[in-house]
Amino acid sequence: MTERLTSAMLVGALVRSAQAQGGTAMILHKGETLSGTIVVQIVERGRSQGFFERITTLNGTVELSPCGPRNTGQDQENSQYIERRVRVDPDMWIVELDVADGYQLAAQLLCAA
Repeated sequence: MTERLTSAMLVGALVRSAQAQGGTAMILHKGETLSGTIVVQIVERGRSQGFFERITTLNGTVELSPCGPRNTGQDQENSQYIERRVRVDPDMWIVELDVADGYQLAAQLLCAA
């Protein structure tokens, strides 16, 4: 049996890494500890750059896939998207990440596990 990191561990590592790099990370919705889906909202200086979901591809690799609204400057649209996703999947984690090179940090931590 192979050991794998839980969703809570991955989110915790993401939050700590963002803070260590001088950024911020906020858990917008706390999901299921062991295997909840993880969605990251990348923010740069308070402005949303998009949503990315941690997925496992058909060939078994893990990657961050774009999801959510394409018009990332609309706070109301972003909030509505989060509400819809949580309503459909209350076990999902949603993390807002505001740090330099946020996408690279999220990909490094969430896709390597």
